[in-house]
Amino acid sequence: MSKDPITARGDLRLTRITKSYGDFTAVDDLTLTIPKGSFFALLGPSGCGKTTTLRMVAGLEEPTVGSIHLGDTDITTTRPYQRPINTVFQNYALFPHLTIFENIAFGLRRRGIKDVKEQVDKVLNLVELPHLAERKPTQLSGGQQQRIALARAIVNRPALLLLDEPLGALDLKLRRQMQIELKWIQREVGLTFVHVTHDQEEAMTMADTIAVMNEGKIEQMGSPADLYDNPETAFVANFLGQSNLIKGKIDGNDGDNLVVDLYGQKISMPKKRSHAVDSSLYAGIRPEKFRISRLGTPVKGNTLTGGHIEDVSYIGVSTQYVVAMPWGQEVMVFEQNDDGVAPFDKGDEVNISWEPSFTFGLRGDEDIEAGTEVNPEELEEE
Repeated sequence: MSKDPITARGDLRLTRITKSYGDFTAVDDLTLTIPKGSFFALLGPSGCGKTTTLRMVAGLEEPTVGSIHLGDTDITTTRPYQRPINTVFQNYALFPHLTIFENIAFGLRRRGIKDVKEQVDKVLNLVELPHLAERKPTQLSGGQQQRIALARAIVNRPALLLLDEPLGALDLKLRRQMQIELKWIQREVGLTFVHVTHDQEEAMTMADTIAVMNEGKIEQMGSPADLYDNPETAFVANFLGQSNLIKGKIDGNDGDNLVVDLYGQKISMPKKRSHAVDSSLYAGIRPEKFRISRLGTPVKGNTLTGGHIEDVSYIGVSTQYVVAMPWGQEVMVFEQNDDGVAPFDKGDEVNISWEPSFTFGLRGDEDIEAGTEVNPEELEEE
């Protein structure tokens, strides 16, 4: 077998990939295509299989079953150093004894390229750190080190850049800034980025497409808006933000909409947004889609009556209300603090309403706690 790096380009295709360790299956019959030039995120809790998937793409693990192709080239058993793939890790992995310039030039020099200055200067400008070329990594902040790690990976023009929890070591404000910058850099260089994270906000901010993983399988895949607005399972609904899931029963239909009975109160839901398999379902509504009104105030759309304010939390951009409903369930409502709605007080009797098109329907036999027992902020990757 040749030791020369392969020059494959094109879509990344994983076909029926399984990775088992004894009795434990980390990745379970996974088939996935990641289009060339896209920003793709594998999102899920610790132990869901996303890092194992990334390691198989990088060549650090070999699938128990299945194949991996880059374009038309089978790379399933190709050595890591022969793959046109680079990885950016959470800990940056910079060489402390080399200058920033030499850290970035390292991969080019290993490939026998003599004149590296133009390419190194170009990526230093791209990450906006040309003035730090002669410094050592220990003289840089965490955010600067992350940019240099990215520049070092990009300068080799890999077919694929793997990002393994790349922003996990940064503080929240810097992490949000870097999310925007990473997305911009990806568009500028046009490389395929595959990003592994447990942070839903990070995935939704940067990725064109997100695959939500759970127990070695893809639970749902789509654009950030698709996954958030129309989750197909309780796990996705709960893992990507907060959801109110109210038990109900389909009671008929009205054109393109279903009529749903929620504890004796009728609401409407688009048929195309229901994933129920029989008449039993959970009606799902995101907290910010609800509107609160005082009893007797005329409202439009779906309305549930008989609630009272159980708790009020002011968090700047919005006020979060816990509303106790007459059937014993507490629902979350987020109201923007934009003077559009007068504030409510604990104990106020209210109705909640929302546009029918904001409702999604889940199977009635689902575990509605799925995805809530994991707090994405506190997870460590497997």
